[in-house]
Amino acid sequence: MRAQALADDLGKRFPENTIVQFNYLPALRAKLALNKGNASEAIESLRAAAPYELGASTNCPAKWTTMYPVFVRGEAHLAAGQGSEAAAEFQKILGHPGIVLNQPIAALAHLGRALAYVLQGNVAKAKAAYQDFLTLWKNAGPDIPILKQAQAEYAKLRWAAHEELCARV
Repeated sequence: MRAQALADDLGKRFPENTIVQFNYLPALRAKLALNKGNASEAIESLRAAAPYELGASTNCPAKWTTMYPVFVRGEAHLAAGQGSEAAAEFQKILGHPGIVLNQPIAALAHLGRALAYVLQGNVAKAKAAYQDFLTLWKNAGPDIPILKQAQAEYAKLRWAAHEELCARV
């Protein structure tokens, strides 16, 4: 696999680079594991990044890489069906806006939380997280796949909640 070879080469070429070794590579390896359907391997790959996930490099003024391992860990917990753990990872991102700044994972963390709450069966929190995500994307182009997917999931969740309410009456 070409991506794996590139990741291995990156690790060999920069063995003492903290960002490469404890940010890029763990996130890359975790994404590769997720692509193979191996959530537990992805979570394990990200252990190396945990002590550094709230840090920033003095060599790079942009902090854009800092919380990507956290985001990927959230995705891995979702893939493993671990809603509570996934919600905690996405909340970590939302709780540190000064680190994440305007990176895409800031908005996508709302969607991740929504999915995590769905896994937990917490419809009220899931709906609120979907609404937060959709509010951020209200002026986005209507053909963006992730937005369309979120809108469809939210509509399905609202419909299921409506049916449940009607069944109680």
